[in-house]
Amino acid sequence: MSTTAEVHPVDAIPPARHLAAFGLQHVLAMYAGAVAVPLIVGGAMKLSPADLAYLITADLLVCGIATLIQCVGFRRFGVRLPIMQGCTFAAVSPMVLIGKTGGGLPAIYGAVIVAGLAIMLLAPVFGRLLRFFPPLVTGTVILIIGLSLLPVAGNWAAGGAGAKDFGEPRNLALAGFVLLVVLGVQRFGPAALARVAVLIGIAVGLAVAVPFGFTDFGGVADADWLGISTPFHFGAPEFKVSPIVSMLVVALVTMTETTGDLIAVGELTGRRVEGRPLADGLRADGLSTVLGGVFNTFPYTAYAQNVGLVGMTRVRSRWVVAAAGAILVLLGLLPKLGAVVAAIPAPVLGGAGLVMFGTVAASGLRTLARVDFQGTHDLTVVAVSVAIGMLPVGVPTVYAKFPDWFQTVMNSGISAGCLSAIVLNLLFPHLPEKADPASDGVAEPAVLPVGGGEQTVEQSREEAVQVVPAQDVQLGRAPVDLPEDPALAQHPEVVRGGGLGHRQVEL
Repeated sequence: MSTTAEVHPVDAIPPARHLAAFGLQHVLAMYAGAVAVPLIVGGAMKLSPADLAYLITADLLVCGIATLIQCVGFRRFGVRLPIMQGCTFAAVSPMVLIGKTGGGLPAIYGAVIVAGLAIMLLAPVFGRLLRFFPPLVTGTVILIIGLSLLPVAGNWAAGGAGAKDFGEPRNLALAGFVLLVVLGVQRFGPAALARVAVLIGIAVGLAVAVPFGFTDFGGVADADWLGISTPFHFGAPEFKVSPIVSMLVVALVTMTETTGDLIAVGELTGRRVEGRPLADGLRADGLSTVLGGVFNTFPYTAYAQNVGLVGMTRVRSRWVVAAAGAILVLLGLLPKLGAVVAAIPAPVLGGAGLVMFGTVAASGLRTLARVDFQGTHDLTVVAVSVAIGMLPVGVPTVYAKFPDWFQTVMNSGISAGCLSAIVLNLLFPHLPEKADPASDGVAEPAVLPVGGGEQTVEQSREEAVQVVPAQDVQLGRAPVDLPEDPALAQHPEVVRGGGLGHRQVEL
């Protein structure tokens, strides 16, 4: 009698109508961020409106292709999780500097291609570093991702950074209305509607925004119906040392950010990201970045905005995000369609963003709930890492006097907080735990059998495996309390200290 294997929610394929609706939600969640990078870089370089429009359509096209590579995957490329890809903001400052003083767009694209190749080569190395991301680190990083995105939602809600009416009460009122619609659908709507609450909130918000004069569809009439990006549209790439070095620093930053995002999505979907899938995801980032340099756009990374949408809607299928990738490809080939999406007012996106990005932060707290903070230094690790991660978010110019390479790393709250959490986690657990006078009355822990030779030691190993979570064993931080027994010295398997102030058994 044959049985059908149960399909993991990540691999489940929803009906076509659900794919389209859920996929459109993901596109709307990341669209503003996706087009912001070419707008900023092109504006700083004073490109013509036609060239600026070309950058945007090229970006949307490669965003879609990169998302499909990451979600669907082929060979050793793609993590095969619901991950949206978009241009990284970590590269904006170096690219503007290169574009204005170091050779223009050809020099940018040459550096981007080299950075993409470097990411592909370094992917297996990063895949082996997963043991440095226990729940303490991953929870902290996910929390920082969510908190660092909230100012983005706040700017949208106020009308968009640089808008003439920024902070007007009517902008915040529209954002608040969208937020109430999303919450209302989630609270009172059926489960099917609750999963598209963000899409419903944006649609209702747009319907309200039109009669109140929030929207401007003038760009739709000016946009072309068809636009196809061709390789090296702005000239053959130039490979110069200084731009390449700057972009290699950006590559390390984006690999760190992507690692945090992949781990976050793995936690939300119930499919943990381990060494090989992580390397495959980073390798897909590298390939997408190379494609960006060839097709006139920029470095690509996983988009944290969409991590929150996965957690909020609880739709874990990677095929939903693959549908979003297909929509982005369509928008890249049909500029007029992209202009319609671009006309959605920023406050509408802001109201939805508050829910999505807050969900990311809440997911980090849920991961940290698995950490035992009692009698350890873990609280210090979280506190300092969050503080360092939020510093450039709260004070954007705090590192303005530092070298460019330092700013590239530390101006990203995600990379700064992630690096801090990794370093502090390695430093503090190896310090001895302070003696607790109140612990005298605690019952004696179970005694590890000794004196029984190899068989006894093997039994103790098996007992430890049964009570220790697999992920903690993999990370080398599985605490097993042991008594103060001199006979333990006969067994080299037993090591003192190490980790969280507990004695540990190497398994």
